[in-house]
Amino acid sequence: MSQYPSILEKNNHGVYIESFGAAETVTGSKHLLTTPSYNLLIDCGLFQGIKYLREKNWEPLPVKPSSIDAIILTYAHLDHCGYIPLLVKNGFGGHIYMSKPTRDLTELILRDSAKLQEEDAWKANKHHYSKHKPAKPLYDTADVEAALPYFRTVELNTAFELNENLSFKFHIAGHIQGACSVEIKCYQKTILFSGDIGRFKSEILPAPEHPQNADFVIMESTYGDRLHEKGDVADELSLIINDTILNGGNVLVPCFAVGRAQEIIHLIYKLKQRKAIPPMLPVFLDSPMAASAGKALLKYPDWLTISEEECSRMSSSITINQDAQGTQEIIKQTGGKIILAASGMLTGGRVLEYLKHYLHDSRNTILIIGFQAAGTRGRALLNGAGELKIHGRYYEVRAGVKEIGELSAHADQAELLTWLKKFDTTPKRIYLVHGEPTAQDTLRLKIKDELGRTAKILREDQKEFLFSTTGVQFQSTTDGGDNYYNF
Repeated sequence: MSQYPSILEKNNHGVYIESFGAAETVTGSKHLLTTPSYNLLIDCGLFQGIKYLREKNWEPLPVKPSSIDAIILTYAHLDHCGYIPLLVKNGFGGHIYMSKPTRDLTELILRDSAKLQEEDAWKANKHHYSKHKPAKPLYDTADVEAALPYFRTVELNTAFELNENLSFKFHIAGHIQGACSVEIKCYQKTILFSGDIGRFKSEILPAPEHPQNADFVIMESTYGDRLHEKGDVADELSLIINDTILNGGNVLVPCFAVGRAQEIIHLIYKLKQRKAIPPMLPVFLDSPMAASAGKALLKYPDWLTISEEECSRMSSSITINQDAQGTQEIIKQTGGKIILAASGMLTGGRVLEYLKHYLHDSRNTILIIGFQAAGTRGRALLNGAGELKIHGRYYEVRAGVKEIGELSAHADQAELLTWLKKFDTTPKRIYLVHGEPTAQDTLRLKIKDELGRTAKILREDQKEFLFSTTGVQFQSTTDGGDNYYNF
């Protein structure tokens, strides 16, 4: 229900923003920009984490999918692209725009998502641990195949016209390869969707960029209340690896198959080159999708800060496992080793098989390197859980749990503020999405104190008026009456 006067609901000249996900939470990113001539969805992701959020994936959207004219993807993680097959299945028929690396990675992720859902439904039915009779996937491989023909790619920094009043341009966001912020020109106003903002100093990715000016900014706030540690990440990683191996244990790194896996592989490769860790230490990448994502690094070298030769060398320095039998063989292999496996928040995937065997042994280390959403096994480990439930059984946690926040792909609070300060003129209005309430409120206060701007936290399914195309002034009453919008 909108907080604005009823006249705004009835006029057909307004431009609005409405979030169907990633509003006061981190996952399920879906932001609808409604204009008099076009309905544009920015991202189309799945909810992850707490059960009540995951259950929202099964609920219909507040709008008909057929009423959405197009989708723009900021990048290729499941919480940004994973809902696409269902949207197409339910009637969406427009184009889905993205960068070239995002095109390849999204296809990988959607195929993998469908496969895992099919496998999980099969296991649930076989072992009777689902209340649903029978358990079914949210969507299947056929639904993914049906969505792929709608994909379209757009070059960086190139304006693409949707209609005479609406165009957009991609800017590097630095989060993973292909990740972009989206600059939208809408009725002579500039609206910028940040996407997920990456680090300003990455192992393999360029720093995030954006246009010089924007009237409205819709930005992520994942780490709005946190500063990453500023120590030497290579030294910290080598210390954890060496201590674990010396004690006869294994290092298990849950990581997102796209993005984090490639970054930490490069770091481990450099540590071996320096002999900071044993050069012959086995390193396994147990994720066919991550292996395929690694090939995308070579396909799009312009999106990297390392050479093609170095990228190729680091990829050849690891052993890639392709099947479930190989997973069991890696587990049985004696001697210390490093295993990288998805998923990054321990919500599914092959990493769960390693957890079943490694959690009980205090010699092993579970190394957390990315954001862990509320309700995930990764968050439970960071919170000191004594046991984890996996596939209907509980497993005692005796392994060491370490976290290296500096390896996160998300900008921390200071970097988010740096990103905002790089505009020539501070945007008139800032909306916060993609963050948990505490993180968002902390960042909101920092923006007010350091930039003198009122940032607003978007709430799910609440339509927010941005401006009108008729040029009449309207005064907002939501922030003390000191902000004016065209109406």
